[in-house]
Amino acid sequence: MSGNATDPSTLEFHDIESNADFPGWAPRDAVVRFFHETMKPYNDEIPDVERALDYALVEGRGQGGFVTLAHRGEQLLGALCMLNTGMSGYIPEHILLFVTVSPDARGEGIGGQLIEYCLDRCEGDVKLHVEYDNPAKRLYERLGFESKYAEMRWTRGDRA
Repeated sequence: MSGNATDPSTLEFHDIESNADFPGWAPRDAVVRFFHETMKPYNDEIPDVERALDYALVEGRGQGGFVTLAHRGEQLLGALCMLNTGMSGYIPEHILLFVTVSPDARGEGIGGQLIEYCLDRCEGDVKLHVEYDNPAKRLYERLGFESKYAEMRWTRGDRA
């Protein structure tokens, strides 16, 4: 954790690497709801957020990662979920899966600080997916992310 715990204006970070690391003021179910609610309209459903946190907080080959909370005192302002890929090179070592900031705290630079803090924790490269119309795309570009490939998906249900 960084920052000055006695100054409520100081942004702090709380690192979570297992389910036991969630603080009392932000239990896992509240963090899941925070991701789901604050990422709208680009959010994932609650069961998908839960599975992502399961993946991030497990030790295993090609799995694992971490969650980081940005807060002032016990007020949750932002959250990030980073996954390990178990790969390198053409597929970066990490995927920045979720990052979000409370709507009331947007525009204060919290998202950028949270991402930079987490990038410093990662060994190796990081990729993310962002929809073209998502305003956060500009933040990612300012932080040095570049659009390298177009993502293409094949969905099993489309072959009926």
